[in-house]
Amino acid sequence: MNTLPIKEKMNRGEFVVGPFIKSRDPAMVEIVGLAGFDFAILDMEHSALSIESVEDLIRMAEIRGIDSIVRVPEISESAISGPLDAGASGVLVPHVDTRKQAEEVVFLSKFSPLGERGMDVFARAADYSHLPKEKYLKQANRKTLLIVQIEGKKGVENLDDILLVKGLDTIFVGPYDLSQSLGVPGEIDHPKVTEKIKQVVGKVRKAGLSLGIYVDDVETAKRWIDLGVQFIALLVDTVIFFRACRSLIAPLKKEE
Repeated sequence: MNTLPIKEKMNRGEFVVGPFIKSRDPAMVEIVGLAGFDFAILDMEHSALSIESVEDLIRMAEIRGIDSIVRVPEISESAISGPLDAGASGVLVPHVDTRKQAEEVVFLSKFSPLGERGMDVFARAADYSHLPKEKYLKQANRKTLLIVQIEGKKGVENLDDILLVKGLDTIFVGPYDLSQSLGVPGEIDHPKVTEKIKQVVGKVRKAGLSLGIYVDDVETAKRWIDLGVQFIALLVDTVIFFRACRSLIAPLKKEE
């Protein structure tokens, strides 16, 4: 069981690993925790997950001692405040291309004086008002992990300005969307893509933030970890299950 928050682990220079979760079944998150992963990314952008199901997945992450990061579908008050009020450890906000968008993410994710996140001191994240208001507000600002996703040429071009925004913790690279933006859709190992990602790694590390990336396999994860990437999103729960099923049945049903 991983009891140290990933934000603290990354601040200490460690790397953390976790999969995307698309399934509504809390058992998937429970297994992720039992297997030794550090976090689970609950994907509200590319799945059928609702805020009701996400809240149950967050509960299971807490039970098994891992962090819950919710990838929200858009930059809006309801999309960001909902998962945070439900108790998520942090949010991953996709398609951030400009400094203005990054500033809006901070504004919607942090309480005053860092922002103006919608204030519900009776939310689950505040233990339904059991936490004193002042403690909850300060604790939320300090503990919430705020990740913005750079996944297009425009975001890479504006990275220097984005990195000036106070309140961000991690820059996350989406290699598939980036490959499409660079004219080589799906070719995430293409030199155009890897070169852009390396540029991002260098700038983010120089700025003192942590960097995250999605990877399809362990070898790619090791390569990026060696280059200083600390937040590794490794595969998707449904893909992991599919591959496990195929590896079991394939030897029994060989083509004649």
